[in-house]
Amino acid sequence: MNSLKPYLIRAIFEWIVENSLTPHLLVATENTGAVVPETFIADGKIVLNIRPEATQGLSMGNEIIEFDARFSGKSMHLIIPVPAVLAIYSKEDGKGMVFNEDDNDPTRPPEENVPVKPELHIVK
Repeated sequence: MNSLKPYLIRAIFEWIVENSLTPHLLVATENTGAVVPETFIADGKIVLNIRPEATQGLSMGNEIIEFDARFSGKSMHLIIPVPAVLAIYSKEDGKGMVFNEDDNDPTRPPEENVPVKPELHIVK
């Protein structure tokens, strides 16, 4: 079964843009394979403005998000693995979604990334 996360990211992005707000991604940068400007990383994370006017060639796939953007006047091609996305939200009001870091740990086997179903027991 495909991960729900990339679909949620795209849906929330669309909702934010349709409401004339500014979509931001919070991305984990340590050991994730993310290609981002290192000078803007703080505490192993970076916040990226992905508003259509701030990016070129934005592609939000099921595995990676990539686009071109300018940082300090220099163009850069960014590559963000979907598991590295910690949150997508609007800059203006903070509405969006935060993803649990543990749910998308690429170093863990897939079966460990699946939430465990609670079990019910009959109590007499």
